[in-house]
Order: sequence, then structure tokens, then C-alpha cells
Amino acid sequence: MKLTHATIEPGHFEQGEHFYQKVLNAQIHPLVRYFFNMTPERIAVRYAHLHPDVSVPAICALLESSPRQFRWGGTDLFAVTTRQGVRKIVVIETNSCPSGQKSMPLLFEEKDQGGYRQLLERSFLPLLRRRNLPEGQLAILYDKNPMENTGYAAALAELTQEPVHLIPAEEGDELHRFSEDKVLQVKSAEGEWVPIRAAFRYVTQRPWNRVPVVTRTAMLNPVLICLAGGRNKMLAAKAYDLYNAQMRETGLAIRTPETIWDVSLQEVPLWVGRMGNSAVVKVPYSNAGQGVYTITSAEELDAFMALEHRYDRFIVQALIGHTNWSSTSGRQQLNQLGTMPDKRGNIFVTDLRFMVGASPTGFYPLAIYARRARDPLTAERPTGHASWGMLGTNLSVRQEDGSWDTEQQRLMLMDSRDFNRLGLGLDDLIEAYIQTLLAMSAIDQMAQNLLTQKGGFRRRFFSNLNPDEALQREIMI
Repeated sequence: MKLTHATIEPGHFEQGEHFYQKVLNAQIHPLVRYFFNMTPERIAVRYAHLHPDVSVPAICALLESSPRQFRWGGTDLFAVTTRQGVRKIVVIETNSCPSGQKSMPLLFEEKDQGGYRQLLERSFLPLLRRRNLPEGQLAILYDKNPMENTGYAAALAELTQEPVHLIPAEEGDELHRFSEDKVLQVKSAEGEWVPIRAAFRYVTQRPWNRVPVVTRTAMLNPVLICLAGGRNKMLAAKAYDLYNAQMRETGLAIRTPETIWDVSLQEVPLWVGRMGNSAVVKVPYSNAGQGVYTITSAEELDAFMALEHRYDRFIVQALIGHTNWSSTSGRQQLNQLGTMPDKRGNIFVTDLRFMVGASPTGFYPLAIYARRARDPLTAERPTGHASWGMLGTNLSVRQEDGSWDTEQQRLMLMDSRDFNRLGLGLDDLIEAYIQTLLAMSAIDQMAQNLLTQKGGFRRRFFSNLNPDEALQREIMI
């Protein structure tokens, strides 16, 4: 779908343009509605009951914390089981500026703007009250997902009763720029350069090469969050490790598959072999399912090694598949829980996207949806190049012209039909929520470590943490 360049005036939010058609006709599952209506105190008490080594005050402190930079994020999670049948929720990756609004049935039918309005009211509008904001207007910067971003623009215009500039920010565009003092300027529909005091950013493909790390224009989220782990899987893995060490006494911890970072191309086969010849190799700075390679056969490993790669470093992660061929490593083997069996007895891998916002008074859930793989999970190890069909869940598809499309047939909603097929319960949703908040808090803390006391970017420190020269050359300061 072509990205729109326009100025959106108040009063133009049309529900049918900003939600998938199947979402408009869906009824939220009662259990999911129940979760969204739970108070932080009730969530804390239930989580502590299931995890006796975690105190209620520690969970409440997490739920009521307010990140300084990471105010809007989402995690991709797997529901897994061990060989002993113990169920867990694990974090696969964290996304800054995630999608999800168009896939979430309304909690209340009379609130037709759903999560669009909630995120803007609770997380974006507080930015407008900051001191020392530059003079200017409001804008949405985006490089994909026009359905949601036009929704954000229309909802923001209605909330503020002022026009909002909707600006495509793809690589090579000439519709935005930054002044010497790092104030965003956008080209209006009339062709004039307009200063922006605050911007909602959905620039997800290497955003650091088009937007400075630190800006005077307030941004939700700043690019700093992407580099600190929101779009940088390398630093996310390090952020999780550091945060888990800090939180050890509370009993809270981010659960992830075993992850090896700072891996050179030549080292990849060694780590894949060490994990039992089943692994996931990731380009740390890609998203939307790009740059992720599931490897369960020699053919898949050879194909990965033969590719031309943009960056110098990779991460290798334990693969979560069927009990017979998941990664085996120093940690406990994790296996896919998958969907409830269909009429043919097939089980499909699914992931769960959990989107949350953060306000000055704490976190809150925004949207949940699930995605299933194309092919059913089999007990036999995949041969040739078949593993991605069983394990890949991302819905985004890059078209030949560079645009993006979505395979909606694999989308699973939190409605009365799809949710039952996931085999999840209320405790799983609480677990997924807590894991999301922990992951976002870890990345927010990493972001704070990347700033000087005066708020500047510690570029040399970042290069030590993330020694990838190709990435360093892309960063816009």
C-alpha cells in the first residue's frame, strides 16, 4: 500500500479505515476482556501467588514504574514447554514502535478509536507538557503500516484539535529534515517546511539513518530506544542480561532462549553445531521477519553462509521447535506449545504480540494478537529449506517494488473464535504482560546508560557495547 503524505484535520477518524475487516466484525474474548480490566494490584497478587519467590511489592513497583524513554513497545513471545511438561512464556524479541492496533478487537464498542486514542492520550500527550519544547506543530513519521499510522494521525488531530502532518519517512525521501539544533522539520502538503514540536514515530527500518539519536523535537519513541534494543537485537540481549543480574534479589527475570551475541559470520557454523544443528541466526538490526534464518539442515546453513550480508555481526539463538529437533545446549530445552490440534490433528507454531504503553503513572496493556506459521509442526526434523514454513510467524511480506503487504489469513485475534485455538489462559496473559514490562524496562535502562549527564549520545561507549562498524556508519547524530 502506498504511503500517504497529507495534513490530517480534526474529525476524520473512520473506524473502517484503521482496523482489519475481520477485526471490525469480531467480539473480544471474555477472558481477554477480563485481563484488560484487572487492576495492577490484582495482577501483582496473582503473579506472586504463582511465583512464591517474587514479592507483591516488587511486582507493583514494576507495574507502576514509568520508563524515561521507552513509552510504547511490544514483545513477540512464545508459549513453550520443557521436556518435563513445564509451561513458560519466553521473550523472542522486543519492538519499539510496534504494530497491533488494527488487529485488536474493541474492548468497548462505544470507544471506536480503541487503542489509538488510549496510547496518544496516556503516552504521547504528556510529552507536549514538557518544558523547552521547540515551537512547532505535530507530525506522524512512518515508513510502513499506513492503516495504523493514518489512524494515529486522525486520532491525534481529534485529541488536540489541530492539524497533524502525516509524513512518509522512507530512505531517500525529501519530506523531512532536521535543523542544526535537531528540530524536526517536515514538508507540508503545500510544499512548505514546517517545524515540529512533537512527533509520533513509526519509522522501523534502520530508523537511525534518518532520525538523529537525540532530538529537541519530542518523539514517541526516540531512536535511542531502537539502538538500545528496541530495533537492535544485539544490545537487547545484553540489556536483558544486565537487567536480570540487577533484579536477581526480587525473583523477577526476563526469560529468553539461549542467545550468543557478537558472532562473526565465520563463527556461525560453530555455534549452530554447538546447539545440536538447530538454531536461529539473526541479523541484529532487521525487523518484520527480515534477517531471521531458522536452520535445521545443512542446506539452510549453506544458504545462509552464501548470502551477502550488510552487517559484520550476528546473534545465534536456540531454536524452539518440536521436542525431537529443538536446540540442545547448556540451558533447558524449550519446545513449541503451538495451537490446539485442528480437525486433521495438525498443530501450528504461534507467537503472541503484546503491545503496551507507559504513562507517567505506570504501564498499561494496549493490544494483543497472535500469528501462526504457514505449515504445521512435524515430529520429523525439517529437511532442505522447510523449517521457516513451520516456524516463521511474521505476517509482513516485502513486495518486489519495496512496499509491504500482510498475510492476514495467518492472523489470530483475541476474539471468541481464535483465542480458544491458542490454548492460552488468563495466567499466560499475565505472564506475557510481566515479561513484556521487564523487557521494556531493561531496554529503557540500557538507553539511559547510553546518554551523558547532559543528555548527549555516548557514541564511543555504544561502539564498545555494539562493535559493528557497518552499523556505526549508519547512525545519524
